[in-house]
Amino acid sequence: MAFGNDYGVKKSIKKCILVSLIFGVLAGIIFSLCSDFIIRVCLHNKVGKDIIYLISIALPMISISSSISGYFTAVRRVYKSVIANFLEYIAKIIVTIVLLKKYVFLCNVEGICFALILGDVLSEVCSFTYNIFVFVFDINIHFGNNFKNRNSYLYRIFRILMPISLTSYIRSGLSTLKQMIIPSSLEKNGSNCEKALADYGTITGMAMPIVMFPATCLYAISGLLIPEFSRYFVKKDYIKIKKYSRKLLLGTFLFAVFFSLIFILLGDFLAITIYKDISIGIYIKIFAPLIPFMYVDIIIDSILKGLDAQVSVLFINILDLLVSISFIFFFVPKFGIIGFIMSIYTSEILNFGLSLKKLFQILSS
Repeated sequence: MAFGNDYGVKKSIKKCILVSLIFGVLAGIIFSLCSDFIIRVCLHNKVGKDIIYLISIALPMISISSSISGYFTAVRRVYKSVIANFLEYIAKIIVTIVLLKKYVFLCNVEGICFALILGDVLSEVCSFTYNIFVFVFDINIHFGNNFKNRNSYLYRIFRILMPISLTSYIRSGLSTLKQMIIPSSLEKNGSNCEKALADYGTITGMAMPIVMFPATCLYAISGLLIPEFSRYFVKKDYIKIKKYSRKLLLGTFLFAVFFSLIFILLGDFLAITIYKDISIGIYIKIFAPLIPFMYVDIIIDSILKGLDAQVSVLFINILDLLVSISFIFFFVPKFGIIGFIMSIYTSEILNFGLSLKKLFQILSS
């Protein structure tokens, strides 16, 4: 788009969708073939294989929808992706509530999991159908066939795809390992399984969503920043890159400091109001000082991705996970939940510091 190459836009996004379909189908097949291992080792035989098969069906649709969502962001019509997400969540809420009514009162864990996953899958079908319809209409209306060339764009797609995919797989695997060793590490500190999972769930499922809630708008902004900085980057407009980077970092920092103070002062009030449990307010106040690091890092990562430094971002995230896993493995058995909090602080500050250093390197070059 930066060069007015309509034909290139159409050809590249079609190739991206094809690649997404292939990888989505492969992922679904691999997931299905590994269902026995996943059920036995990861889920401790608590659910049946039907849940794995449901997820496998959804993977190709999720993959294609992601490419189309990226297209809408890049062409500055992100509202179409927002509508797709809205439809997806509405469908998910309705289907999940209907299905959960059947299983919750029976205390059937497998049935509850099946209801949640089926709700996800059906909502993905809804979102996928909308995305396909709107995408076909949009690309034919807005783009012609000028600047025809023989470039298949596959090399440029895989140049971005392969390093990001490989590092993402590593990151995903490390993240899964991290989630699996946290409860067992807490048990080694003396907690029983139920207490360990309860403490872990209190932080990750109750306190952190409150702390990260104001960042919702930052995630929306960060998605829009990537194509904008990409345009400046391909046009070599380094003056605007530096100008907007400074403004974004300063604005995000002030935004983060404001909410950090709010959570420090009102942590107990929010915990009682939302959860009727003041003990959760302690964790909200503990993580409040970390907010500036987490919020600013969201914006830095998006700027780096727009400046073609997405591989660096992923390597930083992998290093962050390795450090976090090391802390959990060595410190959580000794210090318990305090060790887990230490791991979050260490990994978030490390990620922020390395990302900021990388951004300064690019801006100063």
